[in-house]
Amino acid sequence: MSTVSVRSAPPEGDEFANVVLSTREQILAEALRCFAHAGYDGTSLNDIAAGVGIRRPSLLHHFPSKEALYGDVFETLLSDWLERIADAIASSATGWEKFEIVVRAGFELFEENPDYVRIMRREALDGGTHLGIDLAAVIKPLFDASVSYLEREMSAGTFRYHEPRHLLITGYGAILTYFSDAPLIDGLLSQSVLSREAVSEHCDAVIRFFHAALVGETSLP
Repeated sequence: MSTVSVRSAPPEGDEFANVVLSTREQILAEALRCFAHAGYDGTSLNDIAAGVGIRRPSLLHHFPSKEALYGDVFETLLSDWLERIADAIASSATGWEKFEIVVRAGFELFEENPDYVRIMRREALDGGTHLGIDLAAVIKPLFDASVSYLEREMSAGTFRYHEPRHLLITGYGAILTYFSDAPLIDGLLSQSVLSREAVSEHCDAVIRFFHAALVGETSLP
């Protein structure tokens, strides 16, 4: 498989500033960017090929159609997201510590991959029509496991009672909306909300909010 040396745009100070990506990996990265910013219907294979610096036939050598490419982009996204959250849930931590680990894992994933948020928002609004799968059905096992965890902790008296399904939806919105609506929030807060410092500040604020709701103490810094 051919490879091309490219300079990525990782977070400042990232040790992987210079990386070597295969052509297939470059196509996937550019497709994610295009689909996230222009949507499925607004993106053509020619757009993606031009962004990588190859011709359309070369792209089709790796992916036979736009549908196949979109499916691979989303499969990578979902695998990354579900793996990180599952790892956080599987940690040996308990009670509030585990809840905080899961929330921070979500923030870290979307801070590193803001295009994930945009493409997920677009697909959710479109009802999964371009994927040909039920997105909710893919995520629901993890959602149900999280609900069960909250119910157990609430029954044990570790957490105050709040309807666990809606609590999770609130957390989902608090994380994804911050990234998906960043241009609007930039104007509201008069700052670049996707800077590392701003994301950390918002993550801490969300953590304090849920800590007050679930534990009832506001002593977190």
